[in-house]
Amino acid sequence: MENQDENRGKSSHSGKKYLLRLFITGSAPRSIIAVNNITEICRKYPDADLELEIVDIYEKPEMAREDQIIAIPTLIRILPAPEKRIIGDLANTREVLAGLGLEYS
Repeated sequence: MENQDENRGKSSHSGKKYLLRLFITGSAPRSIIAVNNITEICRKYPDADLELEIVDIYEKPEMAREDQIIAIPTLIRILPAPEKRIIGDLANTREVLAGLGLEYS
């Protein structure tokens, strides 16, 4: 039987692949914070199959148009469907995980 400490950090994503796309604006302060926060989340949860793509809308404005981005930074969970979006600097890890559908004990 596993204790609570052994369960901490284990995900219940059941082997799903998570494709995330973060839209930022260059080196704007909120964009830098969002990149650092989502990178830290990906680092802290290595058992989750997370793939992160960072898109600078200054370099790829067509992607922002295609994904109908209206606020920056915006994180989109592309996979698994359905798509989910989180707008902001991603500072609240619990809210980000819940918003992405990643539940951790």
